[in-house]
Amino acid sequence: MFRSLLLSAITMVSIIYIFFIPDDPIGFKIFMKLMPMALIILLAFTTKSMLSTTYKRIILVGLFVCMIADGVIYWFLAGLVTFFIGHIFYIMAFRHMSQKPMPKWAGTLLLLYGAGMMVWIAGSQFQVGEYLLGCAIIAYILIILLMGWTAIRTRLPLAIIGALLFILSDSILAIDRFVYAIESRDALIMLTYYGAQVFIATSIGSRVITYSVNQRNLIR
Repeated sequence: MFRSLLLSAITMVSIIYIFFIPDDPIGFKIFMKLMPMALIILLAFTTKSMLSTTYKRIILVGLFVCMIADGVIYWFLAGLVTFFIGHIFYIMAFRHMSQKPMPKWAGTLLLLYGAGMMVWIAGSQFQVGEYLLGCAIIAYILIILLMGWTAIRTRLPLAIIGALLFILSDSILAIDRFVYAIESRDALIMLTYYGAQVFIATSIGSRVITYSVNQRNLIR
């Protein structure tokens, strides 16, 4: 019951922020932007860990760092660095879980996507002489791809969906900021971003199913 109420509150506050909060005053806008993340952290904290307490603790730290990043993203490089640190914590959490082999098709798609984004987004900055920003974008793409890679290798559906939504959200932001304007940018970025964080937070309650093979459960 409490979990359902919390998810409803996250949805409601997210919609209010995305569609109804004006840009000014900026302090109130940042406050409302952080409210869904505060509720998501509460959701993660109150979710019983079915995996390990270490995984839960690291995810909680990652969520908290990302919430800080939400507040400082208005200073773009500061936000980029803070989100970079948040992804490191997510990578640590995913690596803490049993890492299965990466499916070749998934690994290939992820690498091709990352290479394409580097050429397109970072390349656009190199062309205008923004070499530091271009290098920062490459570093960020690499870290978020590694986050997605380690999430896929956990075989935890909620973690995988969360990681892919995070990649999608950041891709929309990068394309809009550095290549061309995307209609309804803010709504697309924040809906996928909050969704990503909810899935990552709820992955704490994922169950790992193990199978044993013996004479009784062999299919003949």
